Amino acid sequence: MADHDAGCAVCATTPEHPVFAALYDRMPDRFLFGPHREYLAADLSGRVLDLGAGNGAMFPYVADAADDDLEYHAIEPDPHMRRRAVRNANRSGLEVEIRDGRGESIPYGDDSFDVVISGLVFCTIADPDAAMDEVARVLRPGGELRFLEHVRNDGWRARAQDRLNPLWERAAAGCQLNRETIERFVGHDAFDALEIERLEIGLFPATPIVRGRLRRRSE
Repeated sequence: MADHDAGCAVCATTPEHPVFAALYDRMPDRFLFGPHREYLAADLSGRVLDLGAGNGAMFPYVADAADDDLEYHAIEPDPHMRRRAVRNANRSGLEVEIRDGRGESIPYGDDSFDVVISGLVFCTIADPDAAMDEVARVLRPGGELRFLEHVRNDGWRARAQDRLNPLWERAAAGCQLNRETIERFVGHDAFDALEIERLEIGLFPATPIVRGRLRRRSE
């Protein structure tokens, strides 16, 4: 098994953003992203990992759609978000194992999961390339990465994101406005793209929103 702790310099620190966590609870997540979280949760079965679960925004959708054989796990490094995730798991009635963990060093063994869910996560991961390697490691061959992410825009909007990003990063718990996440996803040699869709939702500067699925290659 690969050593998933090797070289993870950022994993020595704990991200703590109590104000942002409290504000995030007040975001109209269901209004903005409800149908797209349903897309992530559709027909889930087997072992599933919620990567960077935040306050547990995915949990009600998973509870509504889950098959009987679902084994749901979640990792979240921010203790303020993690406490909210435990609360939301209890409210939704979802059985979920919630661990302290980061995308750059996922605390599970190789080939552990059938599906990994990334719901508005890669914008805040400090080392997204390391996180993609980790997702590839913990997914079994043929498993899926399902994602909903905001990414770098085009033209003048992209240039505006570049200018706004330093302030946005400080205000939004490290969130990056201008990540070219989809290029990173489809360019990773462990994955094949199954579906990618640009959505006409969200509010600038955190737009566009893209959702889709990647499949872990067998070789």
